[in-house]
Amino acid sequence: MVDPAWVRAHADAFEVMHLHFGIESFTAAHLTATVAALRAARRPLVFTVHDLTNPQLTDQGPHVAQLDTLIAAADALVTLTQGAAEEIERRWGRRAVVIAHPHVLAPEQPAPAGRPSATAVVGLHLRDLRPNVDGPGATATLIAAVAALRHAGADVRAHVTLHDRVREDAARDAVRRLCADADAVTLAEEPRPDDARLVADLADLDACVLPYTHGTHSGWVELCWDLGVPVAAPAVGHVAGQHLDPAFLASFPPGQAPRLAAALAPLVGLGDTGTAPARPGSAARVALQARRRAERAAQAPRIAAAQLAVYRGVLER
Repeated sequence: MVDPAWVRAHADAFEVMHLHFGIESFTAAHLTATVAALRAARRPLVFTVHDLTNPQLTDQGPHVAQLDTLIAAADALVTLTQGAAEEIERRWGRRAVVIAHPHVLAPEQPAPAGRPSATAVVGLHLRDLRPNVDGPGATATLIAAVAALRHAGADVRAHVTLHDRVREDAARDAVRRLCADADAVTLAEEPRPDDARLVADLADLDACVLPYTHGTHSGWVELCWDLGVPVAAPAVGHVAGQHLDPAFLASFPPGQAPRLAAALAPLVGLGDTGTAPARPGSAARVALQARRRAERAAQAPRIAAAQLAVYRGVLER
């Protein structure tokens, strides 16, 4: 669809082109040609800016060139957080409509409450070690944070997961060594899970630590929100702006174990927070998931109305 020939052949079949992901598959010149075809066909372009920094790339130069093309040309821009909208305006002089990310866990899909455990479990999912995942660095930081929490009296352990096929063998080997030499840490290397298995694995956690070095927003955060699993995220991009709830999402500087330990402490029962953690398998976790599901249900029509208003706006010009 993101192709000038396709636009010319199918211009009578659509009213608006809305682009979300996948622009790394095209050159800036190809995108410019596609925009020209849309202009010739009098079809507007809406672009949702999910990634100001592309998590799948190390060299951001091509991605920035693509953003330069699309952000300048789009008839309307959408993004997910106020922070991202401010960055877009600062860098490109254009205002984006902020529309929050919708649910990831489908409303009809059961939300597992997780399996109870006497020991608090903090998870780190490294997946296939894509370019914005610092496997060894994130693992070392989590190991040190868990050691500090245990020294302070918390009954907590870390659980690190890796896909059995990864992009960086050296990084995988380093993660293996770190986990083998650490106390209270388990490592699981498994095939990429299907959606049901991923949801079940996340539900078993007391907290989830993100391993990112760069990026803008996170769908993983949204799934954890739906499941009631708190998140500790490196302070990169605008992830912290997705949910302004310190009991759910805490940021820490990448690589700083003391700050990660401080973020995790109230989630594993350290300190007097006044509120007990909603642990896996507990009635509190079930109740939290129900509240989140109700919030998502109330949010859905607002998101739809906001998106519809964007479409109407570009069609009325």
